[in-house]
Amino acid sequence: MMTKDQMELVKGTVPVLRQHGVLLTTHFYKRMFEGNPELKNVFNMGNQENNKQQTALAMAVLAYAEHIENPAVLMPVLDGIGQKHISLDIRPEHYLIVGEHLIASIKEVLGDAASAELLEAWTTAYNQLAAIMTGHENHLYVQQISKKGGWSGWRPFVIKEKVVESTEITSFYLYPSHGGMVADFLPGQFLSVRLFLPELNLLQPRQYSISSAPNGEFYRISVKKETASSLTPDGMISNRLHNYVGVGDIIEVSAPAGNFSFSPDKDNPVVFISGGVGQTPLMSMMESLVRIGSKRPRTWIHGCRDKNVHAFKEVIENWTGQNDDIKKHIFYADLDGERITKNEYEGWVDLNVIDSDLITPQTEYYICGPAGFIETHYRQLLLMGVKRN
Repeated sequence: MMTKDQMELVKGTVPVLRQHGVLLTTHFYKRMFEGNPELKNVFNMGNQENNKQQTALAMAVLAYAEHIENPAVLMPVLDGIGQKHISLDIRPEHYLIVGEHLIASIKEVLGDAASAELLEAWTTAYNQLAAIMTGHENHLYVQQISKKGGWSGWRPFVIKEKVVESTEITSFYLYPSHGGMVADFLPGQFLSVRLFLPELNLLQPRQYSISSAPNGEFYRISVKKETASSLTPDGMISNRLHNYVGVGDIIEVSAPAGNFSFSPDKDNPVVFISGGVGQTPLMSMMESLVRIGSKRPRTWIHGCRDKNVHAFKEVIENWTGQNDDIKKHIFYADLDGERITKNEYEGWVDLNVIDSDLITPQTEYYICGPAGFIETHYRQLLLMGVKRN
């Protein structure tokens, strides 16, 4: 247990963490990968290159320091981290390695300002956080293996179908290699997929939303191919799936995880708003409602660059044609003179041009796409009168 004096010492580092947190976490990751290079097979090296992991860890350490007296208020955030960790098969021994390098990094970055008392306080604080996280993650692991067809860690899956959905997006149908069932999941959750990247000589994990409804037999992921001339490690896995992985190949997959999820068992209206490949978790949600014959009013709003990159266009048209309870609104940024039909629009997604009945007090809204897309339409919904949860 932390003493009051130790809590004050940790809180006293908040200004430094606000100003130099990314410097600290950058030093930490460099130190850890030099000391434990095997962890490069666990961490997403693409997120190392674009500084996402360094920034995310800096923000998490800052939030923890700010709430050191009552870390329970951070549980929604810690649950999200825990969900990601179990998808990567993070175990308690990993926390020991991280703790060693984090405390050493604090000492090395702060220099003379890192007193013995401060280092002891941060060691106690980290051990407290590690205990919270490993306890929560153990609970999540137990939940996973308790499901019919469930498992923890990595499991071999065979690709039985590879379907081109658009010029950019291809779907992979994943079946357990032993022929058994797959565990159910909440629509909106993701899988982690692990492949060996010869370019890096590393195993690398990546997360992909499940784009199908729960069915007990397979999972479907729908992956966007990256087109940049010089790919970062972040795009290598997606392109390897597109270019080298085919029907009959076996890949490693972890159990479904994630707290962006949806319960089909309601009857209030729901609106799905997606940009580009961000539609994949929302496809799982919509398909779940279609499968159970829900009469719930549904609105599908999607934006993409043009018709060539529009994945699942025919599926959505089929659903709207067979269900009076489903409406669609599709936005194309570049039509290049192509004809548009009813409820199709030229330009980026604009909620203001859609029917006024989009906004009701009972309606639920799910947004997925690039960060800027989510932020824009979240704020737009607030301006239109939607209340925060």
